[in-house]
Amino acid sequence: ERGETEMFGTLVSDIQTGVVVNGNKITGTLKYLDSGAIADYWGAGNFLALKFANPDPKATSIKVGLDPSEGSGLVELLGDPDFNCVAKITNKATQKFKIVTTDGTKTTTQTFDLSGLTLLNE
Repeated sequence: ERGETEMFGTLVSDIQTGVVVNGNKITGTLKYLDSGAIADYWGAGNFLALKFANPDPKATSIKVGLDPSEGSGLVELLGDPDFNCVAKITNKATQKFKIVTTDGTKTTTQTFDLSGLTLLNE
């Protein structure tokens, strides 16, 4: 997502810089949030903000999120008209970002490594 875009009342540039998805890896720098709507809801920490472009028009379900997560698990993306996702990264070595797409006949899972992220502290 671009820096000037707002997600949950927070500019993406205040959440992260240089985030890139390349193959099955996500890299970049996640800033530390300790206030604002995102931190108020999930608690202070580092958050990854992603926007999904051109979702599969045949998809009946697209779920995105972290595995393991802090409780929300994978959430349905098709219900969000902006196709946005914000996820709290608590352990970049053990957490993976997943996209699970179903088209009514088959399910496809994409898994992304987060170990290339830099997590800033306060």
